[in-house]
Amino acid sequence: MPRVAPLAISIATGDSRPIAHQIVDAVRLQITTDQLSVGDRLPSVRGLAQQLGINPNTVAKAYGQLTIEGWLEARAGLGLFVAVRREQLSGEERERRIGEAVDRFVNEVVAIRYPPDRAVDLVAHALEAIAPSKIA
Repeated sequence: MPRVAPLAISIATGDSRPIAHQIVDAVRLQITTDQLSVGDRLPSVRGLAQQLGINPNTVAKAYGQLTIEGWLEARAGLGLFVAVRREQLSGEERERRIGEAVDRFVNEVVAIRYPPDRAVDLVAHALEAIAPSKIA
């Protein structure tokens, strides 16, 4: 039986995103940056809920979304595993999603009165640090 891959996830209580969304984002990032590999088994719903000190329903919701989106696959009686990635989004959908993300980011930058040029630099550095060879 495959070993369970540890999930280095931390929940930020001050984050505006719901906890389930934070889990989804963290797992996506770990898969995208090869911290989790295809075939790695994830902790059980109860196991991750206990690790994070949250309700198991929240983990189940996050895992469900990741499964629907194709990031994870359920294997009957065995658990959840990192799925083989396939390009699921059309160019149009990718553009729509990035547009929404940019809008949210810009609104936050404006709301906190942060210098735009500094914000752009921070985004560029964050992207380079996460996956320099994955961005294209």
